[in-house]
Order: sequence, then structure tokens, then C-alpha cells
Amino acid sequence: MKVENFVAAWLADNEKDLVDVRRDIHAHPELAWQELRTTELIAESLNSSGLKPRVMSSGTGLWCDVGTGSGPVVIVRADIDALPLRDEKDLPYSSCVAGVSHACGHDVHSAIVLGTGRALAAFDERYPLPGTIRLVFQPAEEVMPGGALELIREGVLDSVSAAIAVHCDPALEVGRVGIRGGPITAATDYIEVRLRGPGGHTSRPQNTVDLVHALAQVVTGLPAALSRTVDPRAAACLVWGQIEAGSVPNAIPRDGLLRGTLRLFDEEVWKRAPAMVERLVAQLVAPYGATATIEHRQDVPPVINSVDITEALRRAAVAAIGEHAVAPTGQSLGGEDFAWYLQRVPGALARLGTRSPGGPVHDLHQGRFDVDEKAIGVGVRLLATTAAGLASAAAAEE
Repeated sequence: MKVENFVAAWLADNEKDLVDVRRDIHAHPELAWQELRTTELIAESLNSSGLKPRVMSSGTGLWCDVGTGSGPVVIVRADIDALPLRDEKDLPYSSCVAGVSHACGHDVHSAIVLGTGRALAAFDERYPLPGTIRLVFQPAEEVMPGGALELIREGVLDSVSAAIAVHCDPALEVGRVGIRGGPITAATDYIEVRLRGPGGHTSRPQNTVDLVHALAQVVTGLPAALSRTVDPRAAACLVWGQIEAGSVPNAIPRDGLLRGTLRLFDEEVWKRAPAMVERLVAQLVAPYGATATIEHRQDVPPVINSVDITEALRRAAVAAIGEHAVAPTGQSLGGEDFAWYLQRVPGALARLGTRSPGGPVHDLHQGRFDVDEKAIGVGVRLLATTAAGLASAAAAEE
């Protein structure tokens, strides 16, 4: 029996349960590294399906194998943490936690991967899978460094041949899946530049280091210099979010601070970025005599979708949902720590339509964000079909 047909039949009896799980998680959001209740809820559901989840050493997050436990391993990943953002909806399942909400759809991702695992476990009882599907419920996606690196350290990538995931996309209607090969999300770096000088009076800038002027050269000059240093196709985008200097209008301060993010799509350029930024800042402030100290933290690489895994997602979307399901999707300068898995194994991230037809778009990381819950079944059909197909293809090559 084709896995997509089996999963569709399984959902007819179980989709409401997955919606209930999603609403439970949505109503009880937990911030990064605090996802104890969410972890317990998911583990209990997996246990009830005869599976044996493994909780991370942190006590938050877990992973679980479905299938033979041998052969090729395909990861299906969800993230489980919430955001420090007030839920502005007035619904029965709105957040019960003040100032915390699932405004990025991680509750939906969790329900989808849970459903994927439970459906494939039921399938495996009747039609043994040729390999292993590894369900990953990752904590701390919304903070840096994220939970992906900790899972990798604990061995989640052992024997893995591929990794797949979905992310809610409120710009796409429910029933559609955004597919794109190559870079789909950007590397995200944190940059802090601190300038220092002796200070002085604004009536005599020639006798000291005009620190605010030097800071201004970095504010405008570094983005401009990067645009002429980096291949434009890397789409390097440096934006400052914080500037601090001085406390009175007639004194030149001794120090100033800039904080911002650098985002780009090219992995090789990303690797060279810290050295480039350091060199360019030194050149920009040299004429003014300021001393520069730079903190450059590379939070996540770009998510670069494997062409082959992307094609597997496309074929699965057509088989499980229909020709209409596949939608083109653009690149995002947002960061996503699924990228750390793809640094080590081939994989792909798809965008899952969550907007009701004709309904409003409530963007990610907004207090009114919500989804059309039909997206949960769509996501299960997509990921289960893709994962089973990838496991079969990998087994055939062994």
C-alpha cells in the first residue's frame, strides 16, 4: 500500500487528536530551554503509540526512532519553543502564560512531526519501513546558540542520510507547500562594534578623537563597504538595531557602541565575514584615531536546500496532496537553526501554507498570529510521504 494513501486514511481517524495537541501546546507555551511540559506531552503521545522517545540531557526536547532502527536514517525535525511575545488573540486556546506565545508556529510543527511519527509507526506495523525515521523535537530554536547544536552533540545525526522540516508560512494558503532548492533562509550574525577614545569637549574636536563622528562612519560606511566587497549575489544585509554614545550635547564621549545583524545567503562568504568586518571597521575608523573592538558571533549558517531532497519534497507534495500543492517560494533573510543539520547531512526545508483561503495574513512573530489548522494534516501527509520515500531510496542504494 502506498504510504500516502495509508497516511490519508490514518488522518481521518486521528487528525482531531493532533489539532487538540497543537491547541494544548499553544495554550501552554514555554520559552527556550524551559519546554518541560511540552516535552512531557510529546513523549506521552509517542509512548502511547508504542514508540520509545529519548529525552535530551537538558530535560527539554527529545528524539524518537520509527522503523527498524537500522538502515538509512531520515530526520523529520520540529522545533518546540515559544517566543517572549504577548498573545493578542481571544480564543479558547490562547496562551495562558503572560507575555509568552507560539507566534512562530512551533506548536504546529510539533503536532505535524508527532502525527508523522505516529502515522509511520502504524504503517510500519503492517508494511515494514526499509529504514528508520527519526523524529526530532528540538528545543531553543528562537535563541542563539540554539538547540540544534546540543542535539547534534548528543548524537541525533548518527547514521543519518537526510533531514527534512517544514515552517509555517502565513503568506501561503493552506494546502500549498512552498518548495525551493538552494539557499532559502540566510546566515544570521550578531555584530557588536565598540569604539573608544580619550573624550573631550565639542569645542575642540581636533584635540581628541571625535568618537561620535567615527561611530557614524561605521554606521553608514560598513554596510556600503560590504556592498562593494561581497558578491551582490550573496545578498549581504547589515542593519544596525542599537547605537549608544554620549550623555550630554557638549562633551565628546570616550566610548560608543553599535549592535546589529549581518545576514547573507552565500556560505563561503559567511565563513569569511568576521575577517572582512574586522578589516573594514579598522579602515573606517583609522583616520579618526579611534580604537575598535568587535564581537562577531556567527549564530546560524544559511539553510541551503539540497536539490535532490527538494525534489523529493516536491514529488511527495504532488503524490500526497496534489499538483496544485506545489508553490514557488522566495528566500528569507531570517535565520533558522535547521541549517546546522544541513551543514552535516543533505536536507531541505519547505514552507507550509497556513492561511485560510481569502483570510487575513497575520505575520510570524506577531501577537495575532494563528493558522488554519487544516495545515496540520497537510504537513503530516507531506513529511510522512517524503520521509518514507527518502528511506526507501537510500535503502535501495545500500
